[in-house]
Amino acid sequence: IAPRTKCVASPPGRSSVALIPQVVRVLLDVLSYLIAELFRAGIALTCSALISPWLKYTPDHVAGPGTDIDPTQITFPGCICLKTCLPGTCSCLRHAENYDDNSCLIDTGSQGKCANPVFECNILCQCSDQCKNRVVQQGLQFQLQVFKTDKKGWGLRTLEFIPKGRFVCEYAGEVLGYSEVQRRIQLQTIQDPNYIIAVREHVYSGQVIETFVDPASIGNIGRFLNHSCEPNLLMIPVRIDSMVPKLALFAAKDILPEEELSYDYSGRFLNLMDSKDKERLDQGKTRKPCYCGTRSCAAFLPYDSSLYCPLGKSNIS
Repeated sequence: IAPRTKCVASPPGRSSVALIPQVVRVLLDVLSYLIAELFRAGIALTCSALISPWLKYTPDHVAGPGTDIDPTQITFPGCICLKTCLPGTCSCLRHAENYDDNSCLIDTGSQGKCANPVFECNILCQCSDQCKNRVVQQGLQFQLQVFKTDKKGWGLRTLEFIPKGRFVCEYAGEVLGYSEVQRRIQLQTIQDPNYIIAVREHVYSGQVIETFVDPASIGNIGRFLNHSCEPNLLMIPVRIDSMVPKLALFAAKDILPEEELSYDYSGRFLNLMDSKDKERLDQGKTRKPCYCGTRSCAAFLPYDSSLYCPLGKSNIS
């Protein structure tokens, strides 16, 4: 995350102090190198406390109240590929390859078609760390910047060009149980921002897998992403070590430097929705206005009514 006030690290070995002891010079060189590497990886070193002094940063999901699965627990077996992981022979690639040679997501979805979930090779796999099926687990690869928007509070933008299909960041936070989600929702006022996201994956058997994530107080850079009715990011559930998916955001199109990053909070973008999904999103309640400013703006932010029903009375099938 590149903060608005940029700190420039001096390259190793270029000290402006002439008579500094050799040991101290070496330590400064090492420190300068580490700072440069952290900036390259997109990690915020300054200004994050000014943006969210109460936010505990985590790059990955953490187990929150009510969840019965630890997202850090390794539950998937690894593949036995010694060379290249290929569909049909690799247990992590059941149907087709997930990424091309440029680490771009191959299936970014299309209108009238659901985006497919992704399984990456994990820590127990015998393939190398350079395996093409290891993308999201490599973390941030682009410099991102938290900035203040005119009407939407904080936002997130890229400082670099991002090609279509490239992984941008995760939406990470506390993984919650449904009762805890309801409890937190009930405590919110109309002025409070809501960071809780409900991801529903429809399995071929008719089963629906639900994942609830809240990065309000424990989360990563993804919490600063705003909604857009014409987003440039697409959220895909990506599983690596655990059955709990990483909520990975990929570029849905080429994204230019200084462009704000956004995704569709409702999940409608490049995804089919059944009648029950639409009913959850459209039932009456005081709605928050949408300020995305796109031509297809719906005027209000998406709203999931199932999270607001009385405690203990879920209307989720």
